[in-house]
Amino acid sequence: MNSELCARPASQLAGLVLSKEISARELTRAYLDRIAALDATLGSYLLVDDAGALAAAAEIDKAIARGEKVGPLAGVPLALKDIFVTRGMETTSGSKILKGWLPPYDGTAVARLKQAGAVLLGKLNMDEFAMGSSNENSSVKKCRNPWDFERVPGGSSGGSAAAVAAALCAGSLGTDTGGSIRQPASLCGIVGLKPTYGRVSRYGVIAFASSLDQVGPMTRTVEDAAYLLEIIAGHDPLDSTSINSPVPRYREACREGVKGLTIGIPDEYFVPGMDPEVESAVRKAIKDLESLGARIEPIRLPHTEYAVACYYLIATAEASSNLARFDGVRYGLRVAGPKTSLQDMYCQTRGEGFGLEVKRRIMLGTFALRSGYYDAYYKKAQQVRTLIKRDFDEALARVDVIATPASPTPAFKLGEKTENPLEMYLADIFTISCNLAGLPGISVPCGFTKNGLPIGIQFLGKPLAETTLLRTAAAYERHAGWYKRRPPENMEAAK
Repeated sequence: MNSELCARPASQLAGLVLSKEISARELTRAYLDRIAALDATLGSYLLVDDAGALAAAAEIDKAIARGEKVGPLAGVPLALKDIFVTRGMETTSGSKILKGWLPPYDGTAVARLKQAGAVLLGKLNMDEFAMGSSNENSSVKKCRNPWDFERVPGGSSGGSAAAVAAALCAGSLGTDTGGSIRQPASLCGIVGLKPTYGRVSRYGVIAFASSLDQVGPMTRTVEDAAYLLEIIAGHDPLDSTSINSPVPRYREACREGVKGLTIGIPDEYFVPGMDPEVESAVRKAIKDLESLGARIEPIRLPHTEYAVACYYLIATAEASSNLARFDGVRYGLRVAGPKTSLQDMYCQTRGEGFGLEVKRRIMLGTFALRSGYYDAYYKKAQQVRTLIKRDFDEALARVDVIATPASPTPAFKLGEKTENPLEMYLADIFTISCNLAGLPGISVPCGFTKNGLPIGIQFLGKPLAETTLLRTAAAYERHAGWYKRRPPENMEAAK
């Protein structure tokens, strides 16, 4: 199943295609064969576009044969979380309410990948409208963790994390509202990068919480994350929150070491109840960074304890507003008969089209925005958000990078937390603050439990300081080499 070829970094694959050592079509076929053989059990794909992928690969081969200039991702097979609007390819955001929707345009991040020559294999599983931490809220099917099929891959970008870890694509784009790139990356043993808010355009991304959502790469190596970020980052006039700032050469930063950097360690992120194997692996990684020349300094982030409550007020309020567009008229599932009133159509559409978690968050958010409750809940949460951001500003004035666990536990079992939404929400306890403050963050593998489950360390940095995060993450990755360990090749035997 070409496992060695498919497990290579994206940057290497592009070099093979450009040097004609392998054709883009052959490379694409290798991934499609691997998906057909393995994904029926894994469940990472919602849609596989065999014909479209092979046609795009053939066009790359023709361009190379003619001696034409092709993009830096020429022939590299990638896949997208199903939240990215993609022209002519069904895009559902993991929800029944958008089943069958074929967008008439590409979102900016998708367009930039295509312009760079990437071949898109299809759409990846996710929690419905990105609402979840385990990928169990997908309306279509469960996605499993490739390291242990009885466990979750994390969420909401769980399909992306699982597919990248299992080498069913060379890389992916996910979205991160409260940790939905970094937490599944940690649970599946890959790299997940959430850039600074506004660094990557959100145009053409189905919105969950607009002041928190951000697009980022999910890859097997830090350099590949930098590789994709260079392509998708940059100002976009179609996104009013897009930052008009030059895009650095992120891959060059990966070649630097950590000597001279100061890394802050917040006590607030090493909490009672976290898995002891996770804490041990993260603290060992911090010592390794110190041995590589970084200086370690304790810091305080005193308002961290309020982050989860703050996040779930802001995120649900914004979700209730964003999802109001799915009314059964302009978008979404049409369940009306010839004599159905608009009001009944609206109620039926939402009742039959939205899953339980989406309904829960819409109701919570609508309540928080009601007259008489706005000041007590939503406004208060925004004030706390400001305090959280100030904590980070003060800490990052003294240190270059903050190191924390990415998740309090390794991957948990399917169904373990579905009956307790509050316990599920706590799965994002270490990633949420980063989104509230609009900072960049990256999760990198830093070890495995005795049962062979991945553990991730998270690095947080100053706004637009992705180069420093990549520098730190790449130096640690080279030293530790955890990215070289792969899930069981015979996934059927892993069940």
